[in-house]
Amino acid sequence: MSAAATAHGTHVPAPLPTALASDRFPGNPAQPSILYAHGFGQTRQAWSASAARLAAAGFAGLAFDARGHGDSPWNAADAAYSMEQFIDDAVDLALTLPPRPVLVGASMGGLLGLFAEGHATAPLFSALVLVDVTPRWEPQGVERILGFMSAHPDGFGSLDHAADEIARYLPHRPRRKTPDELARLLVRRPDGRWRWHWDPRLVDEVARHADRYQPMLAEAARRIGIPVLLVSGGRSDLVSDATVAHFMDLVPHARHVRIEDATHMVVGDSNDAFTQAILDFLTALPGASAPGGARTAPSQGVSP
Repeated sequence: MSAAATAHGTHVPAPLPTALASDRFPGNPAQPSILYAHGFGQTRQAWSASAARLAAAGFAGLAFDARGHGDSPWNAADAAYSMEQFIDDAVDLALTLPPRPVLVGASMGGLLGLFAEGHATAPLFSALVLVDVTPRWEPQGVERILGFMSAHPDGFGSLDHAADEIARYLPHRPRRKTPDELARLLVRRPDGRWRWHWDPRLVDEVARHADRYQPMLAEAARRIGIPVLLVSGGRSDLVSDATVAHFMDLVPHARHVRIEDATHMVVGDSNDAFTQAILDFLTALPGASAPGGARTAPSQGVSP
């Protein structure tokens, strides 16, 4: 029985019509493997640069599209989405990797790993990396994200239109999305308009009700005994000093790294600093070794 089924008793995971879309990154079998879980509304492509660099350092990985996202199947029209389904899917994928992989999860993906590990009957992961997410979050940050995700129900007339809207949402980024990058986020529908590469039902069926999981997430965090790294964005409006302090009270052995110039979109905002912080954490885990047998250099642009 999966972690979500164990935690919720009568919950029965909805079966997937086909396997979730995923990319594998080969590495050194002697090093821990990594399961990458993206954030709400993202796809596995969010991890491409980091996963490739970490694989080159020996850490094999599996990045997947959550159900209703990217190239993975959408639920049938009469089958509602739930967080429990996403948790179960992550657990099932973790079980395809060598025992006890590391979970690296951004936003929603981090919550899946936190919940699964905290409510599992036996340790599922060897370590958790939570990317700008804590069991509590700032509601205004969530509303800003959901507002953007809901702002274009009819999609975009062109990729240039989509690039303009994304640039307005992320004004701190100096570079606009290229057509190739946008093709990973959008899909052209039969009417010719470009729409997000995720099921719009997810906003109302999952995201708007996420607050109800906060007590269970806090309880899960209290039970965590494995190494944990929290990576937050210094400019995030979702994770604040208060939510970080609450998390550190729940998981006092956790390590926290703040990437000062990053927003909630840490991986995309400061990928080099983010990836280095992960590499530093991974090479310090029991049983792991630094590439080439030497200690890695300190992270740049990062404060503890």
